[in-house]
Amino acid sequence: MILIDIIAGARPNFVKVAPIISAIQKAKKEGHEIDYRLVHTGQHYDPKMSGSFFEQLEIPMPDVNLEIGSGTQAEQAAGIMVKYEKLLLESPCDYCLVVGDVTSTMATAIAAKKLGIKVIHVEAGIRSGDLTMPEEINRIVTDSITDYFFTTTELAGQNLMNLGVKASQIFFVGNTMIDTLLKQQPNLKKPDFFDEYALVEKGYIVMTLHRPSNVDEAKNLKTLLTAVLDAARTTKVVFPVHPRTAKKLEEIGFVSDQIHFVEPMGYLEFNYLVKHALAIITDSGGITEETTVMGVPCMTLRTSTERPETCTIGTNVLLGIDPEAIKPAMDLLFAGNWKKGAIPEKWDGRTSDRIVQEILKLG
Repeated sequence: MILIDIIAGARPNFVKVAPIISAIQKAKKEGHEIDYRLVHTGQHYDPKMSGSFFEQLEIPMPDVNLEIGSGTQAEQAAGIMVKYEKLLLESPCDYCLVVGDVTSTMATAIAAKKLGIKVIHVEAGIRSGDLTMPEEINRIVTDSITDYFFTTTELAGQNLMNLGVKASQIFFVGNTMIDTLLKQQPNLKKPDFFDEYALVEKGYIVMTLHRPSNVDEAKNLKTLLTAVLDAARTTKVVFPVHPRTAKKLEEIGFVSDQIHFVEPMGYLEFNYLVKHALAIITDSGGITEETTVMGVPCMTLRTSTERPETCTIGTNVLLGIDPEAIKPAMDLLFAGNWKKGAIPEKWDGRTSDRIVQEILKLG
């Protein structure tokens, strides 16, 4: 029997592991000797991650919750390593499967590796080249001790081989986040405020900002919002606001009839909003993958991206952090000249099946 610890510490992790769990359950029903233990580190407490979140995405409740809670990144990493090591000493597994690039990804990989447990990294090899991003450090550290690398693109595999990883350790399988998106497309739900704000198909823009450089300084945030609203002409803007950003908005007293500040949403509601939007303005990486698959124009307010395929193949454009770059991009959008984009190879909803098949071969 192959026993896999599947690690998740934040909401995006659960979106990525949901289809892997389904694929393991399917393989088990087919008679394969494979099972999993879902370990929630408790890195992020997200009020939207209630039982309904797990129900919506068909994720079983975690088998273990390390309940690490808030703290600095070092405090969280240390706490996760101590608690996960204790779990492994009491009840070991054959593989530790980590996804993405959050603190939990790195911390559990280190704890497992030090106990001689093989590490599998799903979404391995992606790089932004920006070491000011904690996620980039998490990626580099995790990949430096990983045994088996499952990649979303050929480029990610090349990044790993450039570091000396053997081709036999790398499996180009696609993107598990897209597995979830494609499966849930028929279930997307209109947010409660959609009709209240008289939103119409392709008649509004969605904005998401969370990076400290964009939201932590009140002056920067105000400049960005003003630039977006000016460039959007009369188009409504919907901005799901993180509580930390909400405090900054109160501080600067930013008010406009053109922009609707809304609470963070559930997965099905948020992706409904994205799918029907005219465009997305964001500083997130994951959203750029979803907009690429849904064919929605996307503008990223960052100087680099760890997902270049969303720009070279998809609908995303990297604008940088200068607010003056927003208007020319919006003018292109309103002129109907935004690039069409295509879907990257193997982003087809079958990634998790490929992952499980490869793990079964590893034994």
